[in-house]
Amino acid sequence: MKQTKNVKPKISYEPEADVLTWELSDKNIYSAKELGNVVVHFSRTNVPVLIEFLEASKFLTKANKIVRNEVPPAVRKAMAIA
Repeated sequence: MKQTKNVKPKISYEPEADVLTWELSDKNIYSAKELGNVVVHFSRTNVPVLIEFLEASKFLTKANKIVRNEVPPAVRKAMAIA
């Protein structure tokens, strides 16, 4: 069985474009699929390689509201997202 090196996911943000990028793998990108404001890039074997969140500030604002409203306070505290 071929071993692949363990790549630590990288997250970056481009403020001028308001795009949050989450790099999951160092594999080459073969195709992409846009799902609303999210673009998922896939390898030739259909493994997600890169995820882009367009209009990232809106996405993060919504995610923050969901966490604050739906995650119990004890869990938020344990996760340090009070």
